[in-house]
Amino acid sequence: MTLDDEGAGAGSNPETETAGAAAAANRTFLVVVDDSEEMHIALHFACLRAKNTGGVVALLYVQEPAEFQHWLGVGELMQQERREEAEARLQDLSAKANKLSGAVPILHVREGDRAEELLKLLEEDESVSIVVLGASAKGEGPGPIVSHLLSKARTRMRTPLTIVPGSLSLEEVELLA
Repeated sequence: MTLDDEGAGAGSNPETETAGAAAAANRTFLVVVDDSEEMHIALHFACLRAKNTGGVVALLYVQEPAEFQHWLGVGELMQQERREEAEARLQDLSAKANKLSGAVPILHVREGDRAEELLKLLEEDESVSIVVLGASAKGEGPGPIVSHLLSKARTRMRTPLTIVPGSLSLEEVELLA
């Protein structure tokens, strides 16, 4: 007697189902944090996709390097203040992501150029499954990170990229996710 005869259904394979569940549990949706309105749309989309697929959200916050280097103490103080701002921002977004996705997000804080640090993270961390970015809704191009990834860095990208139109409402995002 085969599994099909016992009512398991045609095409049912317990090993495949287990592997598929493990892959979904390891799915990480990475959102790059910035001050844009479209980032919030991308975060909302990533959280809902993570919730619907059993994945997790990761947030990447990249702070600019300290420019003021004349006095070491002043530069260190400026860097500390920016670090505190980053932590506060990530705590706020982390709470939002946790509420929407049902899981505590993974947090990454780096210093440097946002697009380059994103590429470095993707090269270092193979657990990231999908990068979710918001495209600008203001008609001035898709945004600096999207432009960089689609032009200069496209040969370095080994992770799928989802671009969420910044013009979508949260209700429209919920229908898509």
